[in-house]
Amino acid sequence: MRRLRLYARLLRLFVVLGEGALFAAWVALRERLGGVPMALRQRLTWRFMRHLRAALPFAVRIHGRLPDTPVLWLANHVSWVDIAVLGALRPLSFLAKAEVGDWPLAGWLARQAGTLFIRRGAGDSLQLGRQLAEQLAEQRHLAIFPEGTSSDGSAVLRFHPRLLAAAVDSGAALQPVAIRYRRAGQRDPLAPFIGDDELPTHLLRLFAAERATVEITLLEPIASVGLSRSELARRAHAAIAGVVCADEQVAADEAQAA
Repeated sequence: MRRLRLYARLLRLFVVLGEGALFAAWVALRERLGGVPMALRQRLTWRFMRHLRAALPFAVRIHGRLPDTPVLWLANHVSWVDIAVLGALRPLSFLAKAEVGDWPLAGWLARQAGTLFIRRGAGDSLQLGRQLAEQLAEQRHLAIFPEGTSSDGSAVLRFHPRLLAAAVDSGAALQPVAIRYRRAGQRDPLAPFIGDDELPTHLLRLFAAERATVEITLLEPIASVGLSRSELARRAHAAIAGVVCADEQVAADEAQAA
């Protein structure tokens, strides 16, 4: 039964990825013929992400209100699943580490979707900041993971303030987003994509297991006007950590009381 469930889920996933590949191929062709507006890329990606999210073995619970105007989304990073879940909420573009662009199929899809890539220590943060600021100035949603890497979901790593320069330059507000994966009432140990994990192995592990839950908490937006990058990073980190770490604190208190 478990193997049959795995095969059925994988089949549905491959169908969705095939659909995404067709979208991406069409975008690539349009690009050669004269270009594709970013707004169109985002709308197509939004449609694909909604289908991808539905194919994943997670129930999605959303708390809070989606922003009405384009903002810079900041979220803690746990898994590649984060991208599908956030990307299904609004037409938006992502900032991803350069390694993602090298992933088979997924990297190509990301490039056609308009994803921006950053290399660690490459010294291109100034140019990237300008690109992000331009996107925000043109009233487009952008999402970044300011930790710069993924974690096991038990805490929120330090935010890199330099990634918030675009918000300061454009005056766009920040939308803090807390992501939590839950399985059987506890923090999900299967969802994190960390360390030496490889995408195919991680995917098989998730799809063979029972369905879990991912909780998306949209916190109060933070106005960027008059604040430094460091202060914005501190406020966003505190807001997200307050949600992510709440369950860990409760568990620690219960263990101490016992």
